[in-house]
Amino acid sequence: MISINDLTLSFGGTTLLDHIGFHINDKDRIGLVGRNGAGKSTILKLIMGLQVPTSGQIVRPSDLRIEYLPQVMDHPRGRTVMAETMRAFEEFHRLNDRLDAVSRQIAERTDYESESYRNLIIEMAQINDELAMMGSETPEMQAERTLSGLGFRREDFERPTETFSQGWNMRIELAKILLRKPDVLLLDEPTNHLDIESIQWLEDYLKEFTGALVLISHDRRFLDNCTERTVEVMLGHIYDYKVPYSKFTVLRAERIAQQKAAYANQQRMIEKTEDFIAKFRYKPTKSNQVQSRIKQLEKLERIEIDDEDLVQMSIKFPPAPRSGDVAFLVKDAVIGYPDNGKVILRDVNITVKRGEKVAFVGRNGEGKTTMMRVLMGELEPFEGQAGAGYNVNVGYYAQNQNDVLRPNDTVYDTLERVAVGEMRTRLRDLLGAFLFRGDDIDKKVLVLSGGERSRLALARLMLHPYNLLALDEPTNHMDIRAKDVLKQALLAYDGTLIVVSHDRDFLSGLVTKIYEFADGRVREHLGGVDDFLRRKKAESFRDIERAAAAPSKPATPAPAAAETVQTTRTGQQDYNERKAQAREDKRIQNRRYALEKQIASIEEQMAAIEKVLEAPAPDTDIMQLTRDYLELKRDLDYKMNEWAEL
Repeated sequence: MISINDLTLSFGGTTLLDHIGFHINDKDRIGLVGRNGAGKSTILKLIMGLQVPTSGQIVRPSDLRIEYLPQVMDHPRGRTVMAETMRAFEEFHRLNDRLDAVSRQIAERTDYESESYRNLIIEMAQINDELAMMGSETPEMQAERTLSGLGFRREDFERPTETFSQGWNMRIELAKILLRKPDVLLLDEPTNHLDIESIQWLEDYLKEFTGALVLISHDRRFLDNCTERTVEVMLGHIYDYKVPYSKFTVLRAERIAQQKAAYANQQRMIEKTEDFIAKFRYKPTKSNQVQSRIKQLEKLERIEIDDEDLVQMSIKFPPAPRSGDVAFLVKDAVIGYPDNGKVILRDVNITVKRGEKVAFVGRNGEGKTTMMRVLMGELEPFEGQAGAGYNVNVGYYAQNQNDVLRPNDTVYDTLERVAVGEMRTRLRDLLGAFLFRGDDIDKKVLVLSGGERSRLALARLMLHPYNLLALDEPTNHMDIRAKDVLKQALLAYDGTLIVVSHDRDFLSGLVTKIYEFADGRVREHLGGVDDFLRRKKAESFRDIERAAAAPSKPATPAPAAAETVQTTRTGQQDYNERKAQAREDKRIQNRRYALEKQIASIEEQMAAIEKVLEAPAPDTDIMQLTRDYLELKRDLDYKMNEWAEL
């Protein structure tokens, strides 16, 4: 379907991709992996024609429909969420307009035996087929379902897009891309701005997607659940494995180990052969054997070990100056935004002591970033008190680095603007530790990848000895190796840490206390993330959020203050759950019976229309009958899908 042939990309004397080649076949599900800056995003841009290779070519059919979600994009303004999402159906509306025009011509003409009339009939059938492939649901229903799956509430649909953050606008773009139902999906880190519930929805969607998928992600579980083939980009070359990510890591390690063992054996054999040649080269009785060994070495195919990219960040946070015993305190606070009076959190009590490492967890929109703004002094509570403690100096890592970094500054300028004292003389060394070397320091921020921007933002935090680090989704855009390095650096950090994250692997073993944001309240959980998950009777954050979204028994009133949650399962709870499940089973059964009756009725109506169209009378309105039939078919497909799911 798409063929990448002997492709090379060089710039500034550096070869990023060196004679690479692979194929994207129909229904392939490819995970494109490698460290940040290896060229993964560039490959997607080359496929889309947004960049031109130095040599080689990319071959693809002209009628192939490809949709691409980049990491960073400009977002439209001036429309509501729903109006912007409905732009995905421009082709649907074009086909409907053409169907109306063709139907009118068929109804008006009487030259039934002519070639042009037959062509109109063929075109109408083709349009009907294309419309049927776009789905049986109406565009509005599809848009609502997709937006809801990506985390939008119904009341958000009529809000202007400019009132949402860049992360939420990215979800709108993702919704439009999915609704267009392309032949090929190119997704560059689509989960970076999604909460766990939305990630689960996207996983389920991609499992049912019938086209080809090329996915860049640093989420191990997401890759395993959505891909079946892994293409690694490393040091300008690619390595293609026909397995998901977890199996790829095992196979890759085995391949490198086998190569090293074979290489070592061959080197020993070569060394012994060369010793034999050197020892007996000038002995006439051994001349035949010597010549044989020389020819053997000349013909020997030398084993080479694939280059490995072993370069990694070197992070060590400066020692933290001593602060007061309490680093961050929130007491009986009501928190929201004064410009519109909207309350986000009520009755909040949080105490973070010096040296503690805590996590803020919960679905997007529950107030985690809002609390970070309170910590930074950007928001004051409506009621109660909140603020950093005595002698606390906060180093803040923002979730969206585009709002913090200046796009036209170079990498070096970004640090030079905030560096003071002797640190100004050590900027090149610091940038080198974060993998910005040589000409990299002269790159402008606007051309950096998401991972490179994350590294640059972390480097800024090294310029001052902060005693409280506030990190809002620090692992977004980071490759798996960089995540591990950052985690080890934070474990060694002797100051206070507050981190917002959905990444269980990153939080595991790092934090000792968790604040859960849900339903306008904040609850304290003592212990690490694994303790928290055990108490919640869940294996992952996804299970927690799925349970929160599912129907359940009425919730007990929220406590007036944050509290340590101890979950105790009782016999009464088991009874209530069984009763609720029985009610749900009955509801599904009733709905299934209702659908079966509706499906039978629709099929009868369609059969009646087919009979009329087989022998239309002179006054038959063929155009209206065609419309009615198509609408019934869409309704039938929709109800059949719902019936099958039930």
